Amino acid sequence: MRLVVINKKTLLTILIVLILAIIALGISVVYNKSEETFNSDVYYQGNIDDKIIAFACNVDWGNEHIPNMLQIFKDNDIKITYFVTGQWAEKNKDILKTIYDNKHEIGNHGYSHKDYDKLSYDRNKEEILKAHNIIKETLNIDSKYFAPPSGAYNDNTIKAVKDLGYELIMWSIDTIDWRKDSTKNVIIERVTSKAHNSAIVLMHPTEETVKALPEIIKYLYQNGYKIGTISDVIRKAP
Repeated sequence: MRLVVINKKTLLTILIVLILAIIALGISVVYNKSEETFNSDVYYQGNIDDKIIAFACNVDWGNEHIPNMLQIFKDNDIKITYFVTGQWAEKNKDILKTIYDNKHEIGNHGYSHKDYDKLSYDRNKEEILKAHNIIKETLNIDSKYFAPPSGAYNDNTIKAVKDLGYELIMWSIDTIDWRKDSTKNVIIERVTSKAHNSAIVLMHPTEETVKALPEIIKYLYQNGYKIGTISDVIRKAP
């Protein structure tokens, strides 16, 4: 049996080639991942690299806090996106009209607040379309963004969203303001510590969120951010 002797120079060359191959593979994986994110069917954040942050307020309850929230946004000349459930919109058409009259963007939060990841394609489509029609009848607009309750979705949801001409919206910063331990200061910290370009901040109409908003807005403005709607952070390909 012949023994193959590899000298130090050959061994070094082999090691260099292996290292370069590993680096190239890593770059390829990262590139493909970024392409997948950009072309994703789900937006966890916007796709523009500008200092603007979208506020997304999901509404299925919390009516008593909406007037104060709207006043804060009006005082700061801010327009955000409100995602409303169809069942809420049916019962609160006047509030929905007030939100819209304040120039805020209206998104679809499904008809009822359930886990859409447990629904079939037909049930996903039915829930989204039912909410769409209620919003359309009330405001005479066609919503184009869908935010699944609790962030729960599956492949059926994605297909139904696309077939209905919608975009599926999630978030990159969660205030978790629905939880009892989410005080004003906790909510402020959750947003300000994670602020980034094209972020989507999820919130709800709660007392502590209303308390936190002025300081969150002040911080973001002082750090060069603008605050806007989902449409402000998503740029569609031509």
